Amino acid sequence: MKFILEADKVKNIIRQTYLADGKRRENDAEHSWHLALMAVLLKEYAPEEVDLSKVIPMVLIHDLVEIDAGDTYAYDEAGAATKAERETKAADRIFGLLPSDQGKWFRELWEEFEAYQTPEAKYAHMLDNSQPLFLNDASEGKSWAEHQVKKSQIYKRNAKTGEGAPAIWEYMQTLIQKHIDEGHIIDDGKEEKEF
Repeated sequence: MKFILEADKVKNIIRQTYLADGKRRENDAEHSWHLALMAVLLKEYAPEEVDLSKVIPMVLIHDLVEIDAGDTYAYDEAGAATKAERETKAADRIFGLLPSDQGKWFRELWEEFEAYQTPEAKYAHMLDNSQPLFLNDASEGKSWAEHQVKKSQIYKRNAKTGEGAPAIWEYMQTLIQKHIDEGHIIDDGKEEKEF
């Protein structure tokens, strides 16, 4: 029960991404739920077989560490420098609230997600990277424009996204170009990695 009530706090972690209607920013709980739904719907695009019984809990818990560590914006380089340390400390505390078997399972899922090595982790990361991009597209690039996001930043963040679903990454690139053309993303002429 302590963990269940602690997990409720993730609803208070506000992200930089707006909802599709652009009226307000989403919270971590909404983001995680959306990823779980997308995991089911987009599974056919994974280049390797993925086990949804791992992917769904993985995406549901991947941001619980932000209860303590806070949300590090995707393009915040200073915040990224301390992110791993902050999130590891948070994982120790938060997953430590669970009975040892459940705590071990959640911790291992979180570490697998962070390691980005298995087909499930690669697919989960594709979901985690594509969902905010889809919402940015739907909200007319609102968050990108507010933060003056550059093309190179998006490509750097998504350097491995194609490993989780090449066709989804191709689609994402068309959306990136659309928002460059519309002036929501700054075209600095750089692409970190092409697929």
